[in-house]
Amino acid sequence: MAVISVDLSGNRLTVNSVSMNRTGSFLTSCLFVALLSATPVLANDSAESEATRSVALFGRHATQFKYDRRMIHAAEIAASRAYSKPTWRCWHFVKDALLQAGVIAKRPQSAWAKQAGDELCSRFGFRKLPVTNPKDAPVGAVIVYGGADAGHVELRTGSGYVSDFISSTPYPRPLIGVYVKDA
Repeated sequence: MAVISVDLSGNRLTVNSVSMNRTGSFLTSCLFVALLSATPVLANDSAESEATRSVALFGRHATQFKYDRRMIHAAEIAASRAYSKPTWRCWHFVKDALLQAGVIAKRPQSAWAKQAGDELCSRFGFRKLPVTNPKDAPVGAVIVYGGADAGHVELRTGSGYVSDFISSTPYPRPLIGVYVKDA
């Protein structure tokens, strides 16, 4: 059960929640999006207040990169379907989330996770960000890792990373790149 209180006084949004499961957390994320999009931006709020709202919702690098916000929805979809442990089908889960969120129109064909970045850039209009640490990736970004085998791919969330499983830390592999789709 989740207890949520919202205070919109003084043009501030405060949400307190207690004892949430994964579904409750996802619903709270949806509530954030709904409340922030419904909150009017006043003339004296200007860009600084909008930047503060973006950082609160999308992470500390939200204002640094401009990209398709449906990617954040893809991360939420992946989080709602993810397991607690790896199933070794990371690229499959990320493909499904990107499709369901409407970020891409058709399913990528590459078989290996470490090929994801190249295909997303060449066929779906993604671009590689100048990010060298997965912790600096914006929420919703596709993070691709290499390795001797198939590699790994995951989406950045507000609290960590998700693919076929949820993790609070980046995957321990060499980073190939961080990718977003332009808005």
